[in-house]
Amino acid sequence: MRAFTTNDLNKQVGEVTDAAAKSPIVITRYRKPRFVMMSYEHYQKIRGEGDPRRAYAAGETPDDVASLFSAELDRLATGEGYDDDR
Repeated sequence: MRAFTTNDLNKQVGEVTDAAAKSPIVITRYRKPRFVMMSYEHYQKIRGEGDPRRAYAAGETPDDVASLFSAELDRLATGEGYDDDR
């Protein structure tokens, strides 16, 4: 991972942000890693935001996703959708 100092960040903000747009970088202070800078898209990716495979706890399921499940559960509860020929 590429590293920049806090001084680099102050003096070469364009170069530092361009590098962070390509991949995460480390910002050091007094030669010690202090921060990680990355693009917002990369941050979203590692947080799992927008990933359709994301698992939700019961209380945090978005309304649009919950309504899809609710409609299918209602359909199955009335006996629709089961394959009786098996």
